[in-house]
Amino acid sequence: MWWNMKNSGFIKICIIFAFILVVASSVFLITSYMYNSKGDEINNAMSSELSQKDSIQSTKETAKINISNESPEQTTYINKENEHSKEEILSKKVEESLAKMTLEEKVAQLFFVTPEALTGIAQVTRAAEQSKNSFNEYPVGGLVYFSENFESPEQTKQMLKNMQKIANEKSSFPVFLAIDEEGGTVSRLQKKAGFDIPKTPTMKKLGEENDVEKVRQVGLEIGRYLNEYGFNLNFAPDADVLTEPKNKVIGDRSFGKDPYLVSDMASAYIQGLNAAGVLGCYKHFPGHGGTLEDSHSDFAYSYKTLEELKKAELVPFLEAIKQEVPVIMVSHISLPNVIGDNTPVSLSKKMLSEFLRGELNYKGIIITDALDMGAINNHYSIKEAVKKSFNAGADMLLITSSFKEAYFSLLEAFKSGEIPEERLNESVRRILRVKLSN
Repeated sequence: MWWNMKNSGFIKICIIFAFILVVASSVFLITSYMYNSKGDEINNAMSSELSQKDSIQSTKETAKINISNESPEQTTYINKENEHSKEEILSKKVEESLAKMTLEEKVAQLFFVTPEALTGIAQVTRAAEQSKNSFNEYPVGGLVYFSENFESPEQTKQMLKNMQKIANEKSSFPVFLAIDEEGGTVSRLQKKAGFDIPKTPTMKKLGEENDVEKVRQVGLEIGRYLNEYGFNLNFAPDADVLTEPKNKVIGDRSFGKDPYLVSDMASAYIQGLNAAGVLGCYKHFPGHGGTLEDSHSDFAYSYKTLEELKKAELVPFLEAIKQEVPVIMVSHISLPNVIGDNTPVSLSKKMLSEFLRGELNYKGIIITDALDMGAINNHYSIKEAVKKSFNAGADMLLITSSFKEAYFSLLEAFKSGEIPEERLNESVRRILRVKLSN
């Protein structure tokens, strides 16, 4: 009985222990389930967050890739579209202006004269009634001013302002108001008393220093005061390479004898002018630095071949054409080993139409040096000179005297059909393109 009672107690203890074990196991299983569920939830949340971060980062990277891959193309496309649009607008303006012009007005655009040649007044220091009447009758393409036209800063500003106003009232485009303000030796304003303009070193001195930035700054400073006075074109830089040490007509106006140095300096100079809002003009094509003679007095010769010129004197002009310089002035030098005779370059179809316009593909304005210089007027009448030069390929004819005689001679050549009017239109289009794009 005792054994039975003892055995019964043992069984009860086992049952209680088993119950406690079951309860403990259940609690453990429930806790483990809850823990694992929470862990999965946390892991899922972390995974989701990481996934979102990866997605955002991926989007950013994709955006970066898209920008780097597409932006240059889009920029190029937009630039091309803008250029195309600007070109269309400019061409339209040119054609509209050309269509409104009479034959007489188109012929007048070919001439670049002094205010004295235009008005008949001995010395012009004002742009008043006579200037207005003369310009309305002969709306020339450009006026070039010299030292005698300047009395004071205020007078100069007012004269040029009035002249431009006269031109704008007559036409839908400006008149070129130009000056020879190279700096150094040739400086119409710097050398004028009462203007207090700092003197620029000679181009020879600047070339010896070989400081491109300094030359650009010189061009900028000259451009700034020219713009302030009212000029929109400077007959500079002098891009002549001084290949003849005894040359006097160019001398220290040249940056030097190294064609590539001259090219770099001339390019920097005109960049400075342009930055100040003034156009520049490379001169004296194909290079006057290799002559002994002075074309102001008579024929000036270079006996080089075209290939020899391309290696020296022509280097700055070749670069100017690449840079699309808007105006190039052609000289009156003779090139017997290129042209075949003494014909000045400014009257040579081979040099202007075939070489400069054709082979070199120059699209800007070709302007002559003054057609009343000795190399021309000692051998040709002004009537002959303007027709020969225009037929050779010049667009603008620079004359300081005998303007009306030259004008009527050329006008008659167009009226009679001696020179086709379409040839006239070609030059006027080039002139208008430069005027209307600036």
